[in-house]
Amino acid sequence: MNSLYTPTIGLEIHVELKTQTKMFCDCSNGPDELTPNLHTCPICLGHPGTLPTINKTAVEAVIKTGLALNCTINPRSKFDRKNYFYPDLPKAYQISQYDKPLCLGGYMVLPKSSKNIGITRIHLEEDTAKLSHAADGKHSLVDFNRAGVPLMELVTEPDFHSAQEVVEFAQELQLIVRYLGVSEADMERGNMRLEANISIAPSGATELGTKVEVKNLNSFRSLEKAIEYEIERQSSVYEKREKIAQETRGWDEEKQKTFSQRSKESAHDYRYFPEPDLPPLSFSPEYLEGLRSKLPELPGQYRKRLSEEYNVSDSVAEIFVQNRALGVFFEETISELNALGSALDGQLVCNYITSDIKGLLTQRGISLEEAHITPAGLAFIVAAIQKGEISSRVAKDVLMRVCDTGVSPEELIKKEGLAQISDEQTLRVVAEEVIDENKEVWYDYVNGKENVLQFLIGKTIARTKGAANPQVIKKIFEEKK
Repeated sequence: MNSLYTPTIGLEIHVELKTQTKMFCDCSNGPDELTPNLHTCPICLGHPGTLPTINKTAVEAVIKTGLALNCTINPRSKFDRKNYFYPDLPKAYQISQYDKPLCLGGYMVLPKSSKNIGITRIHLEEDTAKLSHAADGKHSLVDFNRAGVPLMELVTEPDFHSAQEVVEFAQELQLIVRYLGVSEADMERGNMRLEANISIAPSGATELGTKVEVKNLNSFRSLEKAIEYEIERQSSVYEKREKIAQETRGWDEEKQKTFSQRSKESAHDYRYFPEPDLPPLSFSPEYLEGLRSKLPELPGQYRKRLSEEYNVSDSVAEIFVQNRALGVFFEETISELNALGSALDGQLVCNYITSDIKGLLTQRGISLEEAHITPAGLAFIVAAIQKGEISSRVAKDVLMRVCDTGVSPEELIKKEGLAQISDEQTLRVVAEEVIDENKEVWYDYVNGKENVLQFLIGKTIARTKGAANPQVIKKIFEEKK
């Protein structure tokens, strides 16, 4: 990045809401429907004489998001008509919100950098249809299944100064809406779509440069690469003493560069006016407080609690925040350990979940719900290790077999005699056998080669199928030397 210029970036994020029906009609909200134009009706197709009705669930989803992002909820809000013509817009206008959006003036504290990012507004509108363009460029197809789907738009303040900050915000927002249950926010399916407004100005300048919008970025990687490319492109334009055009650009994933699409419209081009077919919305303080009381624990709150209650490291906490099922499994295992009266070892539990269990799930291509291991089962294994009843090596094997078969770890340990052997007399017999089979190695150890001791201990453990207590074995060899 050219240090002579300071980039300034704002975000516009569209999120399709997870509701049973569309925004203003009773058609199914089935964005994954493969049959084109199946979920349509005269209302979402814009037939004359039809009247829309407001989806209450979608309104509440936006308010919840606003509350989670520290926004002020407008006590009186309304819908407006945004007028423009495009083939994906059946009515030739979009029902959106202009001067009285649902949410105003919030902020998010970025989890890694702790930077405060202002949120200008969050409003609710209907999505457009989906266009598919033929490769020959001679025709396009329109699928109206998506037309009328509830769409939340969030606009940030231009508070970002790097692509990394922008990606961090977008990823955290994705987590928040998933925790709230208002959207899947799956970018591959188009549930979450990103647009970045990028400008640069000479470092130290008091005025912002000309804004360029890059639209429809469908992955965090594309978002980062597009911003970085655009910063470099605009910097080179400045270097040539040329004028940066205010325009809308697209991102070419194959060429890894932005390209010009059209000159940028201003708000007045859309001829906004109040939607005459929908009543204004009014929210009482009691109603809003009721929604606030139903908010779940959010990602930032969860990170803080994991650190304060369990002394979990930042890296492990992030694993649990990103994979909530693993986090719930961790807390339930800790609870089971307490019930067993065992010494609390959160770090050991974390290690088994984030390393062994997570690894097993990845290897077998299954989810935690599909695995047979339970919090009670893991708690039993951890407690058995703490009591010296099984070795860590046996614990890993037991965990794997429990995960695959569903047999209880207690039953498996008893049935196959996997309990840790700490009896010195028993282990002395095994140690003698190992010495007889590895006399040269034993002589090396007796003659001062300490590094071969681990080999002898390993052989002894192997003969006991991992059940021998390594500390007792070590003591036996040291004394026998």
